[in-house]
Amino acid sequence: MKKIKTLLLSIILILDIQSISFSKDYPGSFADLAEKLMPSVVNISTTTIVKTQSNQFPFQFPPGSPFEDMFKEFGTPQERPSAALGSGFIIDEKGIVVTNNHVIQDAKDIIIRVNGNKEFKAKVLGADPLSDIAVLQLETEEKFIPVKFGNSDKARIGDWVIAIGNPFGLGGTVTSGIISARNRSIGLSRYEDYIQTDASINQGNSGGPLFDMNGNVIGINTAILGRNGSIGIGFSIPSNSAKIVIDQLIKFGETKRGWLGVRIQDVTKEIAEVEKLDKPRGALVASVTANSPSDKGGVKAGDIILEFDGQRIQEMKQLPMIVARTAVGKKVELKIWRNKKEITKIITLGRLETSEDFKVAEQKPEPKDLRIEKLKINVREVSKEDKKLRNLPNQTRGLVVTKIDSNSPLLNSIELNSIILEAQKKKIRNVNDLNQAVEEVLSTNQKTILLVIYNNQNQRRYIGVKLK
Repeated sequence: MKKIKTLLLSIILILDIQSISFSKDYPGSFADLAEKLMPSVVNISTTTIVKTQSNQFPFQFPPGSPFEDMFKEFGTPQERPSAALGSGFIIDEKGIVVTNNHVIQDAKDIIIRVNGNKEFKAKVLGADPLSDIAVLQLETEEKFIPVKFGNSDKARIGDWVIAIGNPFGLGGTVTSGIISARNRSIGLSRYEDYIQTDASINQGNSGGPLFDMNGNVIGINTAILGRNGSIGIGFSIPSNSAKIVIDQLIKFGETKRGWLGVRIQDVTKEIAEVEKLDKPRGALVASVTANSPSDKGGVKAGDIILEFDGQRIQEMKQLPMIVARTAVGKKVELKIWRNKKEITKIITLGRLETSEDFKVAEQKPEPKDLRIEKLKINVREVSKEDKKLRNLPNQTRGLVVTKIDSNSPLLNSIELNSIILEAQKKKIRNVNDLNQAVEEVLSTNQKTILLVIYNNQNQRRYIGVKLK
């Protein structure tokens, strides 16, 4: 009996020791850290001027009416102010502030509130849409408390983090969580290597900092999943990537990214087997731009870039980010797999922003109107311009209604320029998604489709419509 008691006591002690070891990094409170950091986090409000076309007639033609196009030109262009809110943080005592580009894009006025009570006007030192980063300067001689950048490469999945920002315009708000994932790509910008966190991030948090437990900025909060609020999946630009852009914007007022001049694709298992490569890795060169650094350096279509400037390329998506972070004019060594053996090429990097590749990529095609015959409507995909003009969340996807026939089942349910977000509780990203949802409904006896839309006032609405 004595031995059993001794054994039980030993087990309890072991469990207690393990419990202490697992919980030793759990913070008892974030209060001291939050109190120290709050004065460096700012609330940003902006005013942009939006142009709208108003109808000067005291009546409106039915959608699809032949008079609609005839009299449309008589609409009077009007300008109205549109307000937006965001967050930012101070990185220099002279009042240099970092935020997201989409927070201040096309803003006529930028007002920054510091420490909850002092307001200052700000001007843009530089902005970069590709990375969604902007740097502002407070127009004052006052001194401020800056924060420092941490090393985001050392941030690990499971590490504690806190986010501070201005959600829904409420002012300085602190939330906590952990790093949920690294190296996320969600299709918002050209260069994506997001830190994912479950710290609560909402509209208005954009541009705010993500701190580690040492009070250093390891990320810039940029995007969330979920249109109506936080669902525990937020994304931050890693500080190591952001700092390169920020330093360039401060120094030059613009970015200067390295440029190779190649179009690349993934190396699949099948391609690796054909090329006798040990495993799928690297970036396959699909084509080389004429007179580009790669062309001059002897890179050819069909080459597989395995290493760039001493950094191994495991996945294709790594290469553009690594190249962009490298100084223009630097001579770099490329290790390439060609004809089933490794060779080396020396390339002198060009500048992306002055390249023909960049100019072509920046040309934005006009979104096309497409027909949803079963609904008797025309639609087009939501564009970046729509998001900007209507102040929509950055991750908004859906279809803008551009025409409604007089015999459409939606005629009395939605307006022109409404945005269809969901159908039958499934997100709508393109015309195929909506057509598929309509076909599924028509194959049932009920024949009623449930839509989720943004109306012209950007209010989210649920609409049930009986299809004929």
